[in-house]
Parts: sequence; C-alpha cells; structure tokens
Amino acid sequence: MVERSTALFGRRVMLRPLVLSDFAAWREVRHRCGPWLTRWEPQRLLGQPDTTQDRDAFAVRCSARQRERQLGTGYGFGVFVDGTFCGEINLSSIQRGPFQNAYVGYWIDEKWAGQGLMPEAVVVLVRFAFEELHLHRVQISIIPRNTSSRRVVEKLGLRNEGTAERYLEIDGVWEDHVRYALTSEEWDQRRDELAAAWLAGTTESLDR
Repeated sequence: MVERSTALFGRRVMLRPLVLSDFAAWREVRHRCGPWLTRWEPQRLLGQPDTTQDRDAFAVRCSARQRERQLGTGYGFGVFVDGTFCGEINLSSIQRGPFQNAYVGYWIDEKWAGQGLMPEAVVVLVRFAFEELHLHRVQISIIPRNTSSRRVVEKLGLRNEGTAERYLEIDGVWEDHVRYALTSEEWDQRRDELAAAWLAGTTESLDR
C-alpha cells in the first residue's frame, strides 16, 4: 500500500512514482523503443522476469521503488506530459553520512526526445534532491557515445569530472562513462538561472 506520494512539477513535466495502473503505457513505450533504449542499459539477469511482459513483475518493481522511498535510499519517477507517460528519471543509491550523494539516471520515449523535456525533468529532480532531501551532490554517468543523453547534461551546463574506464556493465559490455556532477554549492549559485531557463512560470507541488 502506498502510504504517501510525491509529485514534482516543472513547466511542462510532472514527475510521480509509477503505479500498477501505468503498466500498459509503460509496456507500450518500452516495446516500441526497445532497441533504442536497451543498448544503453544493463542486461537483464538470467532468470529475472521481463517487466515489459509480466504485469506481476512490474508490480514488484513498483513496490521495490516504494520501499526505497520509504527507506530514503531512492526516489523513482515516471515522467508525464499532460498525463501522457514519456519516460523515467530516478534518484538512486542515496548515501548519507559524509558523502550525502545520489546518482541520477533517465530515459525518454524516442518520440519525445529532443524537445527539452529531460533537461527540465533533471532540474526538477535536482531541486528536490538539494532542497527537500538536502543532499550535497548528485552524479550522472553516461557512455561517451550516447550523444542524446550527453546533450541533456550539456544543455544544463553540468560539470564534467572526466571519464571512468569500464565503469558499468551495459548491454553485456563493460563501458567507459563520462561522469557529470552538481553540488549543493553549485545549485545555490545556479538555482535562479536554471529555474528561469527550465521552470519559469511554474510552482512545484509536493504532497508527502
């Protein structure tokens, strides 16, 4: 049972946790955009159910994300525009103590790509990370040749911290990743600039 929910709003996008009733829309996008998306994602583990085929597996996935939210270790969101599902963005592996760090990952429906929706969603998410969760740092790691994902962080002017060699297993290969980061100090300096560019004219609504 979902005890509390959080919806985050930008100028055009709404971010909210996925629920079981989103399965049909999520499955349709994942099927249609499969080859475009899976080349940038880890391989499914042997014996692991395919969430694009199995509604129960998708329900387990939603429950796992809700448990992460309750524990404060991760926050997963679907990205919606005018009620239409168009992708996902996640704040994961949240570490407290002296690190106060989290990792951002995202993907978007191919037909919605290139419209500035994901940069907007990233700004909405990092605002939540810094102003609601009080993290100190967020990181985004991207395969160098994934030009679409790199355009997102480049549009936002996130700091490039260099390339980590053979950083993550992606589609069965240990791939290098360019690591981008933003700290709370940088957010404080750039908040108004990023909000004016991507969030102007909107108000974030939180129901927690």
